[in-house]
Amino acid sequence: MKFERLGNIVNIKKGKKPNFTENPNSDSVRVLQIDDLRNDNNLKFTNNKSGVFACKEDVLLVWDGANAGTVGHGKEGYIGSTIALLSKKEPEKYSTTFIGLFLQSKFNYLRSKTTGATIPHIDGKVLRDLGIPILPYQTQLHIANILTKAESLIAQRKESISLLDEYLKSVFLEMFGDPLENPKNFEIKTLKDFYINPKEGTKCGPFGSALKKHEYTSSGVPVWNMDNISVDGNFVSNINLFITEEKYSQLSAYSTFDGDIIISRAGTVGKMCVLKSGFDKSIISTNLIRVRLNTKLLLSVHFVSLMKYCKNRMARLRTGSDDTFTHMNTGILDSLKFPVPPLELQTKFAQIVEKTEALKAQYQQSLQGLENLYGSLSQKAFKGELNFKDESLLMAAEPETKYGV
Repeated sequence: MKFERLGNIVNIKKGKKPNFTENPNSDSVRVLQIDDLRNDNNLKFTNNKSGVFACKEDVLLVWDGANAGTVGHGKEGYIGSTIALLSKKEPEKYSTTFIGLFLQSKFNYLRSKTTGATIPHIDGKVLRDLGIPILPYQTQLHIANILTKAESLIAQRKESISLLDEYLKSVFLEMFGDPLENPKNFEIKTLKDFYINPKEGTKCGPFGSALKKHEYTSSGVPVWNMDNISVDGNFVSNINLFITEEKYSQLSAYSTFDGDIIISRAGTVGKMCVLKSGFDKSIISTNLIRVRLNTKLLLSVHFVSLMKYCKNRMARLRTGSDDTFTHMNTGILDSLKFPVPPLELQTKFAQIVEKTEALKAQYQQSLQGLENLYGSLSQKAFKGELNFKDESLLMAAEPETKYGV
């Protein structure tokens, strides 16, 4: 396999800061900025024709900032100052999509070689020195088609996962209604009415003086932190903190059990999930609150779902103004009021959640497999090692689009 320097096959030109027009007309031309490489949700236009114009055959690369290394193509318009245009010197020899996918495969490498102490910038020499495979044009198109197909399958699987989340939200609102309007006329109670007991109902994590950094170990009893709570309200099982059994015995007051609710009380305040770890012993870290409910009255999954799907309709969980450091304390939880449906209805919803989450886990596993397969196909493609066996693996990995919950 022979390779050619990228700088020998493309010309690279940085964009300019655009002058936008608020009232575009027939003479206006689209302006392409970073978000425009991902979607067409917010079209912007200019009447100034002195900028750097990109056509659909050009490859676009974010040159600096947090998104440096992001690639796009198939767009037409004047490019902003954070984007560089890569135009082909001999268009008949290289496929735009092939070059774009090649640069995507080099994203981490380009990021690792950026310059700038505070704002990362693509290193032009590093970019130009990249070795791109010399392949027949039809072979490039074939590779581009395979990798684009893989990207499409990944997007489909992500969409399926997103639809499952939307499904659960719609089911919750249909069964229980808006908590402020309370259309089902459920009884209004405070969260503290459902604690397992006044002492163990809520617990803030240990102060830093009680659990110092040097006391963490590489194995032992897990210590949960904010990273174990996903933004969408699910438990993340990755463990990066442990303590010894001896230390656990000293901090057993901060212990957690599956079914407890863990909530972040600093940083992203109010992020919460139901603990599903499978460990008999574990504790919370400093920046978490543990809530333990009497599940004969209120199910953890119901409360977490309420706060997840109706958070803008519930009381503010954090203290402090929006422009200052915020935190949360157990007193806020104690006074939290909301409609409480009968346990039978909560249980019915919990069963739906269990089935849906099981299906979601299958989709997540499938997504991981597709992403791993894409990485393997991409690596082989740009080494000239892709064969028909690899293509058949891709076809076999195509996800089903139907799901019955």
